Amino acid sequence: MFSSGDLLAAWTTLQLCLATSLLLLVIGLPLAWWLAFSQSRWTAFVEALVAMPLVLPPTVMGFYLLVALGPNGVIGGTLQRWELPHLAFSFEGILIGSVLFSLPFAVQPLQDGFKAIGRAPFDVAASLGASGSDRFFRVGIPLIRQNLFTAWVLSFAHTLGEFGVVLMIGGNLAGETQVLSIVIYDAVEAMDYDRAYRLSLTLLLLSFALMFALAVWRRRKSATLLPC
Repeated sequence: MFSSGDLLAAWTTLQLCLATSLLLLVIGLPLAWWLAFSQSRWTAFVEALVAMPLVLPPTVMGFYLLVALGPNGVIGGTLQRWELPHLAFSFEGILIGSVLFSLPFAVQPLQDGFKAIGRAPFDVAASLGASGSDRFFRVGIPLIRQNLFTAWVLSFAHTLGEFGVVLMIGGNLAGETQVLSIVIYDAVEAMDYDRAYRLSLTLLLLSFALMFALAVWRRRKSATLLPC
């Protein structure tokens, strides 16, 4: 039913989704904390910057990242001067693009979670002698578990369907940067609609399963919070 090329692309897609969603939690948690509670004048600017992928065409972001990560770019050129390979057309390159493109899908649910609980729990913890890291890890994160799971699922699911950014930065290298969305595009171009149907249905069902699981989990969590 699925060719070895399809399975290889599926494996690359899974690795990209897992790496992106986990990295986004590491990056998104402190960023969301800062956006939720900071009084800095830069907060609105950073918040707008984080939200940019929601409205920016993927090819625009992909183009600028390709230039930056390529051999003549700021990042890629610097790496080559250090005798390291540039990041264009590599898994590491599409991972950077995926993290940036899915950033709002992780940060916004986490930011909403921190705003919902407010400052009071952290002020109480501080009055009891808790350090900043203790307040973050032992108070903040346990209180936003639902938002944490939401952020992970949304960033995983969004990465699953990425096309423009990945294609611009990584091209179409089997086993390296070729993900399922690109394979579907190739199948349509080759008029191989049976293959395109199979892979599209697979992604459709997987995406729905993720969203359905998230909806069920959130409803159950909300039900446990209702007064008896």
